[in-house]
Amino acid sequence: MIEIPPERLPEGTLIAVIEEYILREGTDYGNQEVNLENKISQVRRQLNGGDIVITFDPVTENCTLLTRHQLNRYQQEQLAAEQG
Repeated sequence: MIEIPPERLPEGTLIAVIEEYILREGTDYGNQEVNLENKISQVRRQLNGGDIVITFDPVTENCTLLTRHQLNRYQQEQLAAEQG
């Protein structure tokens, strides 16, 4: 799994990745409906703050967003599997 810094993606690609994630995840924002623009802004703030990261899996050729904790856990599991 490869981490992709958001600033390395063209603006249109970054927005497309964020939108795809939001629509796929069906994120629950509570009792109040939040429009797509606000959801994108929220995700961008989390990306800029390092709370979530963009990842690419070369095996599955999938791009997704993970929390920093999820990525760290995945990397630890991969390291443990490699060590046997």
